[in-house]
Amino acid sequence: MKGVVLAGGTGSRLMPCTKVTNKHLLPVYNKPMIYYPLQTLIDAGIKEILIVSGPGHAGHFLNLLGSGSEFGVKFTYEIQEEAGGIAQALGLAEDFADNEAVAVILGDNVFEDNFKEEIQSFKKGAKIFIKEVPDPHRFGVVELEGDKVIGIEEKPKNPKSNYCVTGLYIYDNEVFDVIKTLKPSERGELEITDVNNHYIDKGKMTAVKVKGFWSDAGTFDSLLRASILVKQKLNKN
Repeated sequence: MKGVVLAGGTGSRLMPCTKVTNKHLLPVYNKPMIYYPLQTLIDAGIKEILIVSGPGHAGHFLNLLGSGSEFGVKFTYEIQEEAGGIAQALGLAEDFADNEAVAVILGDNVFEDNFKEEIQSFKKGAKIFIKEVPDPHRFGVVELEGDKVIGIEEKPKNPKSNYCVTGLYIYDNEVFDVIKTLKPSERGELEITDVNNHYIDKGKMTAVKVKGFWSDAGTFDSLLRASILVKQKLNKN
């Protein structure tokens, strides 16, 4: 299995900090944000990782991360020319995937758990990682039947569960054919929700419940929250 970190976007919610660099290079406590999703993949035993970023600050990633030798893995880089959505960014990984399954993580997601077992045991279909939250109406909410996902509803007024979709996904190689069939949403982007719904409709989507902390870091509040969670974990250790 290969890994993909999606680190594009303009970071408009973190302006003016993102005027001079990509949001995924801003600090979460004591490390650049992108170190956390990279570590999630590396801890799961993934040795080849593609980093997809926008054209604005692509060189900053290369300067920071290099070839991956410092991390004991191999990094490859790809540019998403315009903000066309998460699914479009993932589509750029087709050649890199080379017919293998892919573990995909959003560059602003910080997880406490180690997912090696869940990632290494993956065979086919799709798998999402879900977290119980107190405010599910802010997220994509999962409807479950056992560990099988039967629906995902974006920011519902009346959530069918308290479990939301985090930014970690595993897909078999069919995902690239699915992306080619997608139509842009109202905001003009290819949506990862549409990819997930394809697998749900085929009955090929399962879910893993995240036990430890999880936070994105795409707003000032969540960036602060992620930093505090990381600091608290380090203090415990």
